[in-house]
Amino acid sequence: IRETPFKNLFVQPAAGDAGGAVGVAHYLYNTIEKQARGPAWSHAYLGPAFEDAEIGQYLDSAGAKYRKLENGAPAPETARLLSEGNVVGWFQGRMEFGPRALGGRSILADPRDPKMRDTLNMKIKFREGFRPFAPSVLADKASEWFDIDCDSPYMLLVAQVREGKRTIPSVTHVDNSARLQTVRREDSPLYYDVISEFEKLTGVPIVINTSFNVRGEPIVCTPHDAYLCFMRTNMDQLVVGPYLLEKKDQPALREDVDWRSLYELD
Repeated sequence: IRETPFKNLFVQPAAGDAGGAVGVAHYLYNTIEKQARGPAWSHAYLGPAFEDAEIGQYLDSAGAKYRKLENGAPAPETARLLSEGNVVGWFQGRMEFGPRALGGRSILADPRDPKMRDTLNMKIKFREGFRPFAPSVLADKASEWFDIDCDSPYMLLVAQVREGKRTIPSVTHVDNSARLQTVRREDSPLYYDVISEFEKLTGVPIVINTSFNVRGEPIVCTPHDAYLCFMRTNMDQLVVGPYLLEKKDQPALREDVDWRSLYELD
């Protein structure tokens, strides 16, 4: 964007085999049917979602120990946990379309902690220690922290962390760049509120956002997937819908149970 005459850039969030279906649809609609082109989509939350009661029913069937948060409580409670150094699994709303977790099926952490990258790589993601993590930043604060003046809603643009703002080592590359996601409240209100509440506590409008999975597995889709991933890693808490699970409170995961039979996606 900085080095070309383009004023606007849109890269759709599933630019791979899955995205081929989008290209075919646009070709048929715009070229074959000669329909007018519309604005690019503004978010990628196009996958399945689950009702609160449905999630609760699954957690009960799995024997999970949880606390139901009051309306509006997931955001400030999650922000508090992050500010205290916890690693939180975050499962809310519709799943993202594409390979990036964008606040629907994410693992969240504090970007200020210089040890958090190693913690996530070794204890959660089970992958090489050099692998970086991305920051989710409030869209209205992005240009204050990064050398960017446009949205990056799909975590596809890289920008320099501004001098004087390099207090987020766990999301900063060795050349002081970061591959950021900008978050707008109209696209993802609950996730925006988590970051906003985190800023109130820390002065930093940014959280670490990495996909809710371990190496070699796809991003979690269902409450069943989220619970198993939570139990098989060293995450501290899981916030799934309005339910908060503490790892220390959970019974041992029974490997002799046919977990898939407990929850089937229609």
